[in-house]
Amino acid sequence: MNPKYINGISLLVLMFFLFGSYSVCYSQDKVATSAAPFLGINIGGAASAMGGAYVSMARDATSIYWNPGAMSRLGRSELSFTSTSWFLDTKYNWGAVILNLDGNNAFGINMAILDYGEENVTTVQAPEGNGLRWSAQDLYAALSYARNLTDRFSIGGSAKYIRQKIYNESASGYAVDIGLLYITRFNGMRLGVSISNFGTEMRMQGKDLLHPYDEDPNNLGNNPTITSEKRTQSWPLPLFYRVGVSMDVVKVAQTALLVSSDVVIPSDNSTIINVGGELNWNQIFFLRAGYKSLMRENTEEGLTAGVGFKYFVPNLGQIGLDYAYNDYGLLEEIHTWGISFTF
Repeated sequence: MNPKYINGISLLVLMFFLFGSYSVCYSQDKVATSAAPFLGINIGGAASAMGGAYVSMARDATSIYWNPGAMSRLGRSELSFTSTSWFLDTKYNWGAVILNLDGNNAFGINMAILDYGEENVTTVQAPEGNGLRWSAQDLYAALSYARNLTDRFSIGGSAKYIRQKIYNESASGYAVDIGLLYITRFNGMRLGVSISNFGTEMRMQGKDLLHPYDEDPNNLGNNPTITSEKRTQSWPLPLFYRVGVSMDVVKVAQTALLVSSDVVIPSDNSTIINVGGELNWNQIFFLRAGYKSLMRENTEEGLTAGVGFKYFVPNLGQIGLDYAYNDYGLLEEIHTWGISFTF
């Protein structure tokens, strides 16, 4: 490839990093100003155990969430599933499949569902329940594509459909993710950048917002049951700008120590820094730890830790198991389990 083109790519990556550094200084705290906050829940046992410092990584299928530009670096196809025990006995399940087409191009599909469960519908007249049940659920589904433009630079993107539903009301929206990954010549250091959830606003609609309305109650000759709708407010999606770096800092025989750090700039909260590390033996056994939400005041997020195991099955593929523990202080502890299969 033309050296000028490669230099242009390097300059583009540098500009993204400079913009990220600039944004850290001028970001604002806008808590509770977006729809679909579940889009910010960490995906994957390995990523969660490393404190969410994962935008520059391309180690597993969860890269499709963190940085779609990294998934073409996997060099293989992979099927992955994770389950997180979220707050108040809710479950956040995510699954993905990435197909490596020719070593330089990859196509992926992923989907996540946050299930809040069901409860009895209660009213003033029936405080113990009226025989009906209500439920709530958040989900997104996405199609992704990534390509290696050079031996060190890759780019990718995702198109998402997002939906939230509670009882008879629901809201939907669309968004795109864009990611870049650059592998430097300095000890294989990786630089990653991603922008997630750039898309439409979401507004709740449903039959419970429809009511009969009498425009002129003093006039007996008009229609007193004209259908009207209570219009809810539209809210933007939570936009995440992530920029990160990772590198193997120690390599001794079959043991390697990797460190990673991300700056995360959300549109609906203050800027944070996530840090993490991974010690692996022979790419079979992994010990991971991290810390989330540095720089944010009054947060319950903090220490993370976990383990991983990979086993190669002859003539079949590689099976991976991951577990992550997240400490949320006064809130519940969060546990994430993941399983993957490469082929």
